[in-house]
Amino acid sequence: MLMSNTQRAARLHYMANGFRVLSPGDHVICAVSGEAIPLDRLRYWSVAEQKPFASAEIAVRALGA
Repeated sequence: MLMSNTQRAARLHYMANGFRVLSPGDHVICAVSGEAIPLDRLRYWSVAEQKPFASAEIAVRALGA
């Protein structure tokens, strides 16, 4: 039986130029806002902290840059 990834959070390993899926899903949760981010729209994350961010503004604020 195939399982759908719809409405399931993925677990990712964030790298400098991308990410690796550790557990399948269709989204991740922003570390700051709690917003669900579809994997195909995920653009901002911290490699050092292994956290995703919903926008560039949120990432900059969270990382203190």
